[in-house]
Amino acid sequence: MTLDSSAALLLALAVTGMVLATEAVYFGPRRMARAGEAAPSEPRLTAYARFLFPVILIVVLVRSFVFEPFRIPSPSMMPNLVDGDFIFVSKFAYGLRLPVLHTKVLSIGEPRRGDVVVFRLPSDPSIHYIKRLIGLPGDHIIVRNNHLTINGSPIPLESDGIYREGYGFSGSQLGIERLGDDHPVMFATDRFSTDYDAIVPPAHYFFMGDNRNDSQDSRFPQVGFVPAENLVGRAVRIWMNWQLPGWPRWNRIGQAIL
Repeated sequence: MTLDSSAALLLALAVTGMVLATEAVYFGPRRMARAGEAAPSEPRLTAYARFLFPVILIVVLVRSFVFEPFRIPSPSMMPNLVDGDFIFVSKFAYGLRLPVLHTKVLSIGEPRRGDVVVFRLPSDPSIHYIKRLIGLPGDHIIVRNNHLTINGSPIPLESDGIYREGYGFSGSQLGIERLGDDHPVMFATDRFSTDYDAIVPPAHYFFMGDNRNDSQDSRFPQVGFVPAENLVGRAVRIWMNWQLPGWPRWNRIGQAIL
């Protein structure tokens, strides 16, 4: 079984909490009795646990129910997100879920077409993907030559020039897609478009990368339709960009994710 970061944090929280509880109930009173009126010194392990427990608790609560940071490791969401972007993901956008178990305990909002979403890969839930939500449950999705049709309605797509910012994709065609809010998409040069035609099953979603010719997404069996319980949250903002080796790209810090 893979121990992900959420499970590791919960384990650390449980261990430090157990140390403090054992100290309060068992070891502490006995040391006090042996020391008499003199204040006994606290063991180093207990001191560490007393310091770490509230820190870990705050981190667990924030990561589980508010925001969780992720790093973009691939070009599949270019031009919006590039390799080296560090992003915040709103964990409460689609409802509060218990860490590790991923059980929804409170419904807050529903996913919308056009949202940029982090989800757990259905074939390997320890892996996180980030893509744009294209199809809701019951939608009929058609992709032909990189043009989207949803439930019989073509999604407007306008040419928007050429990408010139590097990352190995200079010269690629850009477009503006009107799905939800307008957002840019890219069509990587020297790569083939992947056509698709299917209906999204109930309680599942269909995702595509914004770099349409260079994205492993729901069009491919390695990803497929994503169950609702695999949604992690909505990507909202870039808080850092640093692609090693190299220097941070300060102009990307704080950018909203379209």
